[in-house]
Amino acid sequence: MRTLSDMHTVALATAGHLLHFELAVAYEIFRTPPQEVTDGWYDVLLCGPGPVRIGPFMVEPDHGLERLISADTVIVPACADIDEPPPPELVEAVRAAHEAGARVASLCTGAFALGAAGLLDGRRATTHWAHTAELSARHPQAVVDPDVLYTDNGSVLTAAGKAAAVDLCIHLIHLDHGAGIANTVARRLVMPPHRPGGQAQFVATPMQVSGDHMLASLLAWARERLDQPLTVTDLARRANTSPRNLGRQFRAVTGQTPLQWLLTQRVRRAQELLEATDESVEAVAVATGMGTATTLRRQFKRIAGVPPDSYRRSFRTTRTS
Repeated sequence: MRTLSDMHTVALATAGHLLHFELAVAYEIFRTPPQEVTDGWYDVLLCGPGPVRIGPFMVEPDHGLERLISADTVIVPACADIDEPPPPELVEAVRAAHEAGARVASLCTGAFALGAAGLLDGRRATTHWAHTAELSARHPQAVVDPDVLYTDNGSVLTAAGKAAAVDLCIHLIHLDHGAGIANTVARRLVMPPHRPGGQAQFVATPMQVSGDHMLASLLAWARERLDQPLTVTDLARRANTSPRNLGRQFRAVTGQTPLQWLLTQRVRRAQELLEATDESVEAVAVATGMGTATTLRRQFKRIAGVPPDSYRRSFRTTRTS
């Protein structure tokens, strides 16, 4: 197993159509050591088949993709278009690097390259919430989790969307240099200390249901009544179907049971109220059908990853008079 050497090599793969944010973030974080580290930091390499345009920028790699194979850590940034398959030469280089013992991490939609290389099979993985369903469909042997910031399987790691890419980079520093240095880097970036990967992506995931689907009007109807004690029987009666058929439809469209979906929507509504109002946690619990503050706190922490009060402090909308 490789250990952190005096100059741990981090290779950033610059192949295909990339998004500049994730590449720039990883380059900045791993290239600049904090003052507390006098030796043993990272040697950052850009590795690709040739110059690549990323938005308005041209990126000139230092090495070819073959250099990934001898790197200690390989990072695959986000791809700009998931409908375009990852370049075969990138997939092969990532697979070879992992087989050679490299730690391989993806940022956002870079997970599709790891999936194409077979690195996600049998492992937990994530990507931006808007693309987790597609990642799961393309790589059914992967255990795709849409509700986490990042996953760590030891030698294979994946991050969700943009801000979570920063979290994963900080997590890697935490693994290599400890919490103190990781938090120093976070402070330099003017962000909170290292966040655990199990914390939920702070996003209300929209359900895309076509207008002629039996659930289209039902989901809208239920969202308008989240303060009420809805049951599966109530939903089935509204949809004019049996509870069993309703359950099948919900799992096919949302990936959840009707009750799981309802609970998720109640928490999402609670997030909105915590951000935009001064209502107490008790009042938010009533407004979202949770009943009591105790129930809200328990379910909110389970789904959102943090208590309601912490969420409000982080995401409170600033209102002007």
